[in-house]
Amino acid sequence: MTWRGMRALLGSAHLGPTLAVTALAALLTVPAGVGGGRAVLVVAAVLTGQLSIGWSNDLVDVRRDRAVGRTDKPLATGELSERLVRWCCGAALVATVVLSLAVGLPAGLAHLLLVASGWAYNLGLKATALSWLPYAVAFGGLPAFVWLAGPDAPPLWGVAAGALLGVGAHLTNVLPDLGDDAATGVRGLPHRLGPRLLPVAAVAVLVAASVVIALGAPGLPRWALGAGALLVAALAGLALVRGGRDSFRAAVGIALVDVALLVVAG
Repeated sequence: MTWRGMRALLGSAHLGPTLAVTALAALLTVPAGVGGGRAVLVVAAVLTGQLSIGWSNDLVDVRRDRAVGRTDKPLATGELSERLVRWCCGAALVATVVLSLAVGLPAGLAHLLLVASGWAYNLGLKATALSWLPYAVAFGGLPAFVWLAGPDAPPLWGVAAGALLGVGAHLTNVLPDLGDDAATGVRGLPHRLGPRLLPVAAVAVLVAASVVIALGAPGLPRWALGAGALLVAALAGLALVRGGRDSFRAAVGIALVDVALLVVAG
């Protein structure tokens, strides 16, 4: 395969979000006390699981993406063959099952539930009022998976903050695609909220995640709490005052602050 073909294949797996979630899992292994070979298994399982979700998303959406002329989707443009992506997706899914169960049964089952929620979103829930649920399960399940791989029970505040962060990520992620989704009949929760309420809802959920982390995390340093509060307040104000693309950028900023606080809090 050429370098261009490899880039297209990785792009079809939604490489940015895939690497972001994998990196977050790697960072969480430190406060969770997961080390050595088990940490490697955790990170590998998350990587293959996210690859399978990304590839399945583009496979399910290929006709819709072609209908709206998505030039950033290699499957829609014909740059990639569906057969190749199906094979890669299947291989990633098999690897995910093996790697997840190799971590241990409780942790493995938690991770497979997380991956199943991503597939459920791709296979139909994205077009319903429950489109937020797979994100809540997946992001709330990530800290649970990592902690179950270690010696301690998952912190409830971490699971709750992760779930809220997931819902906020869902609302934020859909903001730029409202027009294309409406043209092809996708009516998830963000579309039902509409372009005016959606940024407000995204910011509210992400701010709620910040509050859960601030109140629930016992190890959050005061400097991190103060800096996080100032950043979240400033970004929330920007999102509510400016609107449009600025709301999208501000919501992404709040999500990044929340992730940083989650990692620092441990």
